[in-house]
This record gives sequence, structure tokens and C-alpha cells, in this order.
Amino acid sequence: MIGTVIGSCDFRMKGWINRLAVDPTYRGRGIAKELVTRMEKTLKERGVVVIAALIELPNPASINLFKKLGYTVHDSIVYVTKRESDEV
Repeated sequence: MIGTVIGSCDFRMKGWINRLAVDPTYRGRGIAKELVTRMEKTLKERGVVVIAALIELPNPASINLFKKLGYTVHDSIVYVTKRESDEV
């Protein structure tokens, strides 16, 4: 597998790009851009009007990709987790 994208939408018609990954060997070839673009198309076809993604820091490549695709960075979101094990 070269890359993958997983998306979802909720009852408010907000879309999410839940997961985006490209094999390091294939990065820099526009694959992530194509995956996001296709997911956006799929979500819009389902009536989604807002699309969001959460990016764990540090990840400047992902942040720059989403900025180039017209996304706005917000620093008003709090990310919380609950871990059952430190091994994850």
C-alpha cells in the first residue's frame, strides 16, 4: 500500500479527514494531495459543507499540505486522549 485516507461525516454535515498516511518511500509525489482531494469530493457529494482534520504536532508537512489546499489552522482546539497503556 502506498497511501491511505479515511474520512467520515457527522449529523451536522461536518466532514473529517480522520487519517492520512503515505509510505515514506512515496512522499513528495503529490499522493497525499490526491488522497485529500478525492476524500473532499466524496464528502461534498454527501452534502458536507465543512471539512476538518486534526494533525498531531510536530508535523509541518501535513500542516503545509492542508494550508496549500485552502484549510485554515486553528489553535483554539483542545486535543484530549485517554490511554489504557503507555505502549500505544
